[in-house]
Amino acid sequence: MPWTNVQALRRRGIDASLVVFNRYALHPEADRSLDLGKSLLGRQAKQWRALSSLLPRTDVFHFMFGLTLVPQSLQYPILRTFGKKSVMHYLGSDIRGKTPEQLASGKKAGAEIVGSWDATRWVPEATVIPPGIDLTRITPVPPHDRKRPLVVHAPSSRRRKGTEHVVAACEALDVDLRIVEGLRHDEAFAHYREADIVVDQLNAGWYGVLAIECLALGKPVLTYLFDDAREWTERAYGTEVPLVNVTAETVQERLGALVDAGPAEWRRVGDASRAYVERVHDIEHVADVLVELYEGLRR
Repeated sequence: MPWTNVQALRRRGIDASLVVFNRYALHPEADRSLDLGKSLLGRQAKQWRALSSLLPRTDVFHFMFGLTLVPQSLQYPILRTFGKKSVMHYLGSDIRGKTPEQLASGKKAGAEIVGSWDATRWVPEATVIPPGIDLTRITPVPPHDRKRPLVVHAPSSRRRKGTEHVVAACEALDVDLRIVEGLRHDEAFAHYREADIVVDQLNAGWYGVLAIECLALGKPVLTYLFDDAREWTERAYGTEVPLVNVTAETVQERLGALVDAGPAEWRRVGDASRAYVERVHDIEHVADVLVELYEGLRR
């Protein structure tokens, strides 16, 4: 998501760049990696050098995952001294279940962003900006016309995603299950294209980028959603959230009902999935909202 944001900002003529501590193996895209090692002193030296090089030419520092470039007790005072603006952007897993005291440092930023209405339960004063994806790069691939559907499940953590319950449900149904793990994004995405139905997660209470990409492909997606967060989202965007809400206890029943409904119903839900993403997660709209937020900070 950060790289997608940067590309969209550049299309608007903004000099944006993505700096990371270390490249993530599954998503290595970044303009600059500090390649931090294990040595604390070595890490700090690289981080302070990066700040000194970025400070003169940066107007807004957009931090993510609750992290700043140098220790937060020093980061925000330094930025204020030099007249620089800052944003702290939370993605969900970095705040879920944390106390207000644990999230207090983010209040020192000029603005806070969360990626869903669900996340406002932890940072209620934050601006909600959903994760954006580049829809021009994702052509819908409707579910296939076959009796025995291919169910795809791609857990980043089997325990957190409830994989054992997904496996048990699929073993009891007339489906083929494909578990996608440890692949680069482009490799995993090829499997998402082949899916008829996608099962995301059974524990978190909201959906992430994997579900968004599968919705954009026009797939029915099953995941666990908090009812209040679903209501807040539908009210905010004036549209129904088309994901099929399941828990560990209901995944077999609800997946089975969808399987029995047949390919025409899979495609109907898939069409609603794509329409929802176009309304809520289009990076072009998300980038416009980001630009407006940056401009507001600089006024």
